[in-house]
Amino acid sequence: MGSVTAMSGIPGEQVGPLMQSVVPMVATLGLEYPEVSPSRAVVVLKDRPEYRNHVGGPHAAAMFAAAESATGAAAIAAFGDLMDRAVLLPTTVTMDYLAIAKGDLTATAWIDADIDAARAQFESGERPEFDILCEITDAEGQSTSRLRARWTLKALRR
Repeated sequence: MGSVTAMSGIPGEQVGPLMQSVVPMVATLGLEYPEVSPSRAVVVLKDRPEYRNHVGGPHAAAMFAAAESATGAAAIAAFGDLMDRAVLLPTTVTMDYLAIAKGDLTATAWIDADIDAARAQFESGERPEFDILCEITDAEGQSTSRLRARWTLKALRR
């Protein structure tokens, strides 16, 4: 797990409502954000028949959206205070599907980088990149998939 600065980002309780209002897919899927901080973001995807695949579990795209949204929530919690000067963007995302998922899913993400170092890079005019990892578990706690997202802070042009 990456190093976490005490004075960064935005308060975790503001991230879920922000994601729901800014990212239409989050609202469409009804993603819930019960826990968000720079060190850990948890997103819940409820089991809904209209999001199931041919084997009765959540469609891979819905699972991907939940995991990617969890990584985004962690990024916003860590760097959200910079959004007047930067945009957070994923640059590369890979996902491993490990087991057939059934029922409600929980996506837990954490930043696998030094947040303070990434902030310092940005402040010095560089474009930092950092990895955020996510594990999706089912209602029994079994790991069903893992996602690795490379994120960047891109300075806004003035």
